[in-house]
Amino acid sequence: VQLQAFGGGLVQPGGSLRLSCTVSGFTSLTFDDYAIGWFRQASGKGREGVSYISTSDGAIAYAESAKGRFTISRDNAKNTVYLQMNSLKPEDTAVYYCAAVWVTLKTMILRNADEYDYWGQGTLVTVSS
Repeated sequence: VQLQAFGGGLVQPGGSLRLSCTVSGFTSLTFDDYAIGWFRQASGKGREGVSYISTSDGAIAYAESAKGRFTISRDNAKNTVYLQMNSLKPEDTAVYYCAAVWVTLKTMILRNADEYDYWGQGTLVTVSS
């Protein structure tokens, strides 16, 4: 399973970006068998969770830092998960990663990075004036 994250860039404080994560390389399973998470890592800091979405049932959760500003969604027909980020702040500057894990419980939300098996390469988001 391969993940590709893109959509990062330079944005001014208060601006918006939409990140996309496209998943491919399935064998017997399909995209809607996988829960997806977005994580980020700022320079000199550890990786932290941002937002998570379950499989086709679409249960969703956010880290406190993302609540009210970020929206996660998935399009199972396109094997893609999105992270819409609004009202961006300088402290949102980080490399953003998407990750996937096969789950049997369709509403399962996984918040720990160690629970994910597959990772994308990351996309850099810089919030600066």
